[in-house]
Amino acid sequence: MTAIPIFEALASGTRLDIFRLLVKAGPTGLVAGDIAAAMSLAPNNASFHLKALVQAGLLSVEPQGRYQRYRANMAVMGELVSYLTAECCNGQPAACALPSQPSCINPTCEPRP
Repeated sequence: MTAIPIFEALASGTRLDIFRLLVKAGPTGLVAGDIAAAMSLAPNNASFHLKALVQAGLLSVEPQGRYQRYRANMAVMGELVSYLTAECCNGQPAACALPSQPSCINPTCEPRP
């Protein structure tokens, strides 16, 4: 996994918001026009950001007639989370808290205050 292109893509607030919108939309995804409308973006601006997210592997795109349907690639996001937490607690991720609980913030795996 190459995390850098993913982080570069998500470094844009607009792209992060688009990705979160598509995560919310679930497996049905959204067509480009609906994404642009939801984000209050001009179509060409939305297209620019969607292309960057597709290139980073965060979105998949499927033509549907004259529309493009975009979906969040949750497998890639899951791989990223696994990559980031692989060394948690000295390589013992089972000792780390679940995402809904306080997580590791230091080598001794002490929860956040």
